Amino acid sequence: MLLTIDRVQKAYPGGRPVLQDVSLSLDMGETLALTGESGSGKSTLLNLAAALDGFDGGEIVLDGVALSSLNDPGRAELRRQKVSLVFQQFNLIPSLTVDQNLSFHARLAGNCDSDWISHLAQRLGLGDLLERYPESLSGGQQQRVAIGRAMAAKPKLLLADEPTGNLDETASSVVLDLMFSLVADTGAALLLVTHSQDIAARLDRRAHLANGRIT
Repeated sequence: MLLTIDRVQKAYPGGRPVLQDVSLSLDMGETLALTGESGSGKSTLLNLAAALDGFDGGEIVLDGVALSSLNDPGRAELRRQKVSLVFQQFNLIPSLTVDQNLSFHARLAGNCDSDWISHLAQRLGLGDLLERYPESLSGGQQQRVAIGRAMAAKPKLLLADEPTGNLDETASSVVLDLMFSLVADTGAALLLVTHSQDIAARLDRRAHLANGRIT
C-alpha cells in the first residue's frame, strides 16, 4: 500500500478536534475522491498526507515510511521525492516562465528529465507558451502549468485540493481530463479533494468526511 492513514487525530490549537480517528488507504495507480462540507477537515487531511503538518495521534505511512518518525528536513525530503501537490490557487512563481515553472519541482527533487518535461508541455497544450509568464495566461492555462509542474518530478502520490475550483466548466473539464490521463499513464496514486459529486464519480473510490470523521 502506498499511503496508509491509520486512526489519525488532529486538533486545532486550543483542543478543538479537526480529525478524529480517520483511516483510509491508497495504492499505486488508485484514485480516491475525498468529499465533505467546508470545514470538515478535507484540506487538513491532505496536508497531513503531504507531510506538510504534524498530527496528534495515529500514524501515516507513505511508501513504507512512518511520517511520525521524520523531523522537518526528513518530511521535506520525502515531499520532494514522493509527493506533488496541485492547489485551487495555481501557486505559480510569477518571475519564472512557463518552462521554468514546469521544471521547478523536478529540479528541487534532483529529478529533472528534460525529455519528460517537454513531453508534458506538449500533452498539456503548453508547447507554444513556454517563454510566457503566468500573468499572461488564462486560469485554465495556469492550472495546466501547475499540473505539469506537479507531474514533472514523477511523483508516486499526487494530491489535489479542489484543482478546478477557480475555473469555468469548460476549462475544468479539460484540466481534469489531462490530469486523470497523466496519472493513469504514470501509475501515480491520486487523492483529490472536491465538493463535486460529478468529479468524485470519475475516480476509483471516494471517502466522505463529516465532522472530522470518515462516514
